[in-house]
Amino acid sequence: MSKVSYIFLLCLCFLALGLCNGGELRKNFYRTSCPQAEQIVRDITRKNVATNAALPAKLLRMHFHDCFVRGCDGSVLIDSTANNTAEKDAIPNRSLAGFDVIDEIKTQLEKTCPGKVSCADIVALSARDSVSVQFNKTMWEVLTGRRDGKISRASEALADIPSPFSNFTILRQSFANKSLTVKDLVVLSGAHTIGVGHCNFFNNRLYNFTGKGDADPSLNATYAATLRSECRNLSDNTTTVEMDPGSSLTFDNHYFPTLKLQQGLFQSDAALLTNNVANGIVNEMLGSAKFFTEFGQSMKRMGAIGVLTGNAGEIRKKCSVVN
Repeated sequence: MSKVSYIFLLCLCFLALGLCNGGELRKNFYRTSCPQAEQIVRDITRKNVATNAALPAKLLRMHFHDCFVRGCDGSVLIDSTANNTAEKDAIPNRSLAGFDVIDEIKTQLEKTCPGKVSCADIVALSARDSVSVQFNKTMWEVLTGRRDGKISRASEALADIPSPFSNFTILRQSFANKSLTVKDLVVLSGAHTIGVGHCNFFNNRLYNFTGKGDADPSLNATYAATLRSECRNLSDNTTTVEMDPGSSLTFDNHYFPTLKLQQGLFQSDAALLTNNVANGIVNEMLGSAKFFTEFGQSMKRMGAIGVLTGNAGEIRKKCSVVN
């Protein structure tokens, strides 16, 4: 037997043991090590969504914010310490929620199969499962096998998470930095069909867009007047409004026709209409079946950003603390 053939056969043996996976995520990663893992995540997520209809938006946002900083490694879950300000305390993450649900899932998984399931995978699975409750079926495939990162820095979150004030050029580059396309940018922006936005992230569009006390001309005037009735002044940083007016608890493609009516809440939403390619993709997403299909594909790509696999990282015993 040649040396090449021997190495090939050896790798096949390792594959059978799950030790030679090429550092990639895969389907049913926990089939042997923790067969109940995905069911536990699903059951606890569903239970929590049943009493909190706003949870899907929160878990989806958490997954997105996790993946855009150091990849999908659960680093957004780590608490700050005396010597380090962690991602969750960065300005873009201070309004994140749902950490209690992740902790509940992790606690149960540690009882069932200690040290096997990563917090990063829990975040990815619970985001999918929370959105899927509405449809009573799995809405997209989540490959698993992520491991948890050991580093979490607020400064990196501030630098890497796309800003709601961004123009199209900045958004495109931000997504390209994570190997995501313009289509991914447009499709994932469709997640704004659920959830709320804080006034301070779009108030400038209502009261002082160019520094002269004016409104953003790309914002529908009637919609702007409605927003001003809720966000009373430029300094309001506590009030929240629906990102998708009248439909913020229902995951659908309503974001896109709303966007075409110039009712995108953030500057980053309106920016999608300023580029011909992006605008064309927005038009494609006006069909709900097309949006659901594309959203699942983009979520799968996003969920693979910078993942730690194999022997990299760790499996945290508690999601908020590095082992």
